Amino acid sequence: MVIVAQPTEQDLEALVLRVFLKSIDVLGGLSKLAEYKTLTWLPSLARAVYCVVLREEYLKTEEEIAQRVGLTHQTVRNILRADPKAAMEKLKSLETLIEEEKKELKVHTAGGVAKLAYKLVKEGHEEPKVFLQYCERVAYALDIPWAYMVLKRLKGTDFPIKAAEDILEGFDNIYIKGRNAKEVLKELDYPIKNPAELLHKVKENLKMHGLE
Repeated sequence: MVIVAQPTEQDLEALVLRVFLKSIDVLGGLSKLAEYKTLTWLPSLARAVYCVVLREEYLKTEEEIAQRVGLTHQTVRNILRADPKAAMEKLKSLETLIEEEKKELKVHTAGGVAKLAYKLVKEGHEEPKVFLQYCERVAYALDIPWAYMVLKRLKGTDFPIKAAEDILEGFDNIYIKGRNAKEVLKELDYPIKNPAELLHKVKENLKMHGLE
């Protein structure tokens, strides 16, 4: 029997934002979109990212995704069937793509970009230091003191982290929910690709010790 993990709102939103940011990067960055006056593409891109993440990460059906995102069943199907390679071919000639899709990014293009961005994020192809800053802000906003504290001490750290010894120096006399932070970090599996993966593994460690 296969048990499918149910997304918490925080987990879902965090992954969607990561993939969305990577999608913008794939399109050339916000400055490029602003230069070509195509910021109107962002809503289409955001909806496509939601569809892809809900499908790939949480195995939601097309009907469930359509209801969640507020799209028609057919639109969701078109997004999920989009070809990332075809989208990348279009992006090779950005000026032509802009002329064809001036006002709104077409479903197949948005879906292809979102699928490519999701793949890149899952493979660890994102800028860790930029995402570290984002994670820190989220931890602060959600009032998760231990996560905020861990991230503050990782500033300047290069990812991936290959071993606990690479980061222990910054955690002298630090405790995470009553546990010595160094002991927690030593118990994690390495390498760790990015800040989000580190926080997830720390959270799982705390849960294992009954400290969630």
